[in-house]
Amino acid sequence: MALPTGPTGSWMQPFDLPSRLFETGSNDYELYEEDDEFVLSVELPGFDPEEITVSWNEGVLNVAAEHEDAHREHRRTYHRRFRFPKDVDDESISAEYANGILEVRLPVRAGAAVSGTEIPIEA
Repeated sequence: MALPTGPTGSWMQPFDLPSRLFETGSNDYELYEEDDEFVLSVELPGFDPEEITVSWNEGVLNVAAEHEDAHREHRRTYHRRFRFPKDVDDESISAEYANGILEVRLPVRAGAAVSGTEIPIEA
């Protein structure tokens, strides 16, 4: 039996499944917590550091980038917002851009806990 060579949608058609079910989504960022700080890595290939803006406002980190290629009349933009569940020491946030990756480190304040109300889970 030969393996299918056409697009996913064509060989999956008899099963009546959406073809996107088998496509892999790609995230352009990774966010994790280590050693009492959040670490956010964002893939921004092709941008220069001066084209990237990182700002912090009341628990929300804003990452924006804009690149304009006048020769090809092409413009690329990126914008994403990240909300953080813990109290971040906004005076100690740092950002570094190297090899197309923006890395932002957001230290969590000592003793900071997730605020809010715990919701009981019924069994």
